[in-house]
Amino acid sequence: MSKLNRISISLEDDLLKRFDEHSLKQGYPTRSEALKTLMRRDLVQSEWDKGKEVAGAISIVYDHHKRGLATKVMTIQHDFGEVIISTQHVHLDHDNCFEIVVVKGLAEKIHELAAALRSVKGIKHHALTMTTAGGA
Repeated sequence: MSKLNRISISLEDDLLKRFDEHSLKQGYPTRSEALKTLMRRDLVQSEWDKGKEVAGAISIVYDHHKRGLATKVMTIQHDFGEVIISTQHVHLDHDNCFEIVVVKGLAEKIHELAAALRSVKGIKHHALTMTTAGGA
């Protein structure tokens, strides 16, 4: 474990009150833990913005009965095989499928994959969850 450092910051009363209320609702045991989460989130975003090697997950929901949709999704995934680590396909109900595509690679390539998947007509929902490949 790395050495801990104490810091001091100045905040307006209202901002600190709102932050403490938010942190409590989120379940953080201390302000320090809440601040560390925010710092790490910003560092991860910076990795993505700088185009570094990153990791994440792309989630999509679609109706598998829609003609050719599953094939289009699969074709796109094959085109981006160099950044896809794993996929999981779940049947939500009789009509809807949920796929999670776990990715690792250059941020630009992952954004291209996410854009390609969301552009497929018939995708009901999509989300890109960004995280670090270990740098942040």
